[in-house]
Amino acid sequence: MGGGGGGKKGAAPPKGCIAFRVGGKGEEMQRFVVPVEYVNHPLFAGLLKEAEEEYGFEQKGSIRIPCHVEDFRHVQGVIDRENAGHGQLHLHFSRCFKA
Repeated sequence: MGGGGGGKKGAAPPKGCIAFRVGGKGEEMQRFVVPVEYVNHPLFAGLLKEAEEEYGFEQKGSIRIPCHVEDFRHVQGVIDRENAGHGQLHLHFSRCFKA
């Protein structure tokens, strides 16, 4: 599955998905569109906590996550593997990543 970046800049994410901008220090921010269910995962919640500490709650547009893109992709892979292990359908996830 992997995926993540891309899509039209500023395009609305598909229903059930949310857009984030991800990038660490010295790295260009990349847009990722992920399923809303991600926010319930403890690893993703940790990333959101870092975003809150770095940028606060008053962000305009896509939420920025101060994380290196490769680290974010690793978190995506962990969440996807866990979801696959619980028998959840990946069709929904596929649609989000292609946004």
